[in-house]
Amino acid sequence: MNLNRDHWIKIALIAGGTAALYWALNNLDELGVLLSTFLGLLSPFLVGGAIAFILNVPMRMLERVLFRPSKKTGKTPLPRLKRPICMLLSMVLVVAALTFVVFRLVDVVITMRDAAPGFIRAVQEWGADLANRYPEVSAFFQNFSTDYPEVVEFLQGIDWKSVLENVFHFLRDGAGSVVNSTVGIIGSVFSGATSFFLGFFFACYLLAQKERLGVQFKKLLYAHLKSQHADEVVRVAKLANKTFSSFITGQCVEAVILGLMFWVTMSILRMPYTGTISALIGFTALIPIFGAWIGMALGVLLILIDNPIQALWFAILFLVLQQIEGNLIYPRVVGSSVGLPGIWVLAAVTIGGSAFGIVGMLLMVPLASVLYALVRERTGKQLRNKHIPPEKYEQDV
Repeated sequence: MNLNRDHWIKIALIAGGTAALYWALNNLDELGVLLSTFLGLLSPFLVGGAIAFILNVPMRMLERVLFRPSKKTGKTPLPRLKRPICMLLSMVLVVAALTFVVFRLVDVVITMRDAAPGFIRAVQEWGADLANRYPEVSAFFQNFSTDYPEVVEFLQGIDWKSVLENVFHFLRDGAGSVVNSTVGIIGSVFSGATSFFLGFFFACYLLAQKERLGVQFKKLLYAHLKSQHADEVVRVAKLANKTFSSFITGQCVEAVILGLMFWVTMSILRMPYTGTISALIGFTALIPIFGAWIGMALGVLLILIDNPIQALWFAILFLVLQQIEGNLIYPRVVGSSVGLPGIWVLAAVTIGGSAFGIVGMLLMVPLASVLYALVRERTGKQLRNKHIPPEKYEQDV
């Protein structure tokens, strides 16, 4: 067997990969430190890429709407100002939306803080009224020590003085750790702010030069890879870009529709905190599958402080609107945009949330959609190559 240059390269890559894998398995701690350091260095660029990708969705729409080519001449008006104006408008829209949501969340916290004392008094009055109506409940607590002497004996056997001393020592010794944690948090916030601003400027550069950067990336691919491999990379990149953009657009549209549905129905039913709860549910609905339920829980808690009966009606209203949204709106607005069956959407949200939290939920659905499309395409190609008829796999199990 004659070994040419390509064969030696493959052998070298296999040997190097095997050695790297062996070292990684025997040095997991060092590998973790290296990965964290590497990600820390790349964090501004990763943040910038994420910001650029999000801003590119409204910016591209604004460019199509505001700078549509003339039907007569076919030229775009103000071509040099198109990108800066649309980029600035996209930033304003995103910042305005985030500011609106933040103020609504602050409004929820302030409302719950102000209403909490009255709610506690109402609960106390309700408890007193319950004791008057049902004297057997009051008698149960009054006769607790007589009926359950073993519980009383257990509580009396606890050395409460020792418990309090341990708590005091814990708080005293923990003061230093609290100070150290506070310093660490301040450092983390400063580092995060620095990464964000560096990432923001990097995002602006990406958006301003995205066409040129795309051309340069393709040049590198076709210069260093075989033509068919470069074509495949470009195709997958286009599929990923289309899927992620469609998912972000569909998720935002679905959140706005759901928020408007709650605003209209709650206004008709004259429920309290209509605007705040509608905005809250619309914002949390950006999280696939589970997001709206988080908004529902906060809405029930907010209305419960004001009117427990209406809180019950709100929960019923949520279940009705959630069925309409889940069965009619979401599959058509978001499901079709990502091309992912419902069972895989649920699996992607669960895995992404367990691994990376809310960010993982948002990223895993379009990522799973891309993988699903590639696997489906590859599977169909293999079935056709093996000349397996559809009757083989379409029969009921």
